[in-house]
Amino acid sequence: MNKTVNDNLCDTRNNLVKEITLLSDAQFNSRPDMNKWSIAQVCHHLVLVEEASIKAIAWGLKVIDSTQKERKNVDLILLDRTKKIKAPKIVEPDIKPFEVQQIINLLNDSRKKLMTFLSTIEDKSILAEKSVKHPALGELPLDQWIEQIYLHEQRHIEQIKEIKSLLDVRQ
Repeated sequence: MNKTVNDNLCDTRNNLVKEITLLSDAQFNSRPDMNKWSIAQVCHHLVLVEEASIKAIAWGLKVIDSTQKERKNVDLILLDRTKKIKAPKIVEPDIKPFEVQQIINLLNDSRKKLMTFLSTIEDKSILAEKSVKHPALGELPLDQWIEQIYLHEQRHIEQIKEIKSLLDVRQ
């Protein structure tokens, strides 16, 4: 995995944690309205997406006849928040309340699993040669599955900032 991707994973996660660290558990679990997720739910969704991405990449590596599909402008798709993307059921967050530290621990665990998993791939070039269907982005090369983790997180950091302003959270 190249340094840029690694740096982006790290920087984005640090930004996410910085956005949530000082929130009270009440702010963290407060929903701006019943049709919107709380910040806690957004973060739980990010944990679930990271774990699902690991499974998808692992599955994609095992598929023998998987060939590279065209690369997509994942950043343009994911960072455009004017286009709503419905989360598949498998990555919908729990409705139960979370503590901030509990979510930070889950985020740390899912990132550790991702980095450990990626470190087991001896020939990283294979990631650009195989692809798996992504629920929102269609057929996606495996290396772009890794990219979409931090791009998706960046999208949701913007959502968290929006929720904080709707809740009038000052930090």
